[in-house]
Amino acid sequence: MYKTKIDLSEKTRRNVILILNDRLADAIDLQSQVKQAHWNVKGPNFIALHELFDKISDLVLEQVDEIAERVTSLGGTAEGTVAVAAKRSKLKNYPLSITAGKDHLFYLSTQLSVFGKAVRAAIDDTGKLGDADSADLFTAISRDIDKYLWFLEAHLQEKA
Repeated sequence: MYKTKIDLSEKTRRNVILILNDRLADAIDLQSQVKQAHWNVKGPNFIALHELFDKISDLVLEQVDEIAERVTSLGGTAEGTVAVAAKRSKLKNYPLSITAGKDHLFYLSTQLSVFGKAVRAAIDDTGKLGDADSADLFTAISRDIDKYLWFLEAHLQEKA
């Protein structure tokens, strides 16, 4: 670890960095999965979904950067390679064979919900460790993920 004048103990910083790097892996994986959908979506709602998926990808890419920068500000090393993300990510592998918009909506909404759940756990965990700033970072990420999960799910919901 690198020295910093941030007034959190080294033990706290180490524990928070582990949480941050785990969520970093998930976020990198999620962003690549959203891009997979963006590139391969087909069907009558193509342009709307293509553009929505691109917005989500851009958002998650910003979150990747914020998480990685928080790691380094705490004196850690951001472990953000694709190889590390592939090993650590808690997300399921994205099916490469799908093209239908509805199928992409289903899989992406599932992945966003899994990521959102992990982020909410990170809010609690970093808060308990005494790092309100990391908890706040995760709170902002959670809020954005929930918003875009709503956008995806709205395409799948029909009035009964």
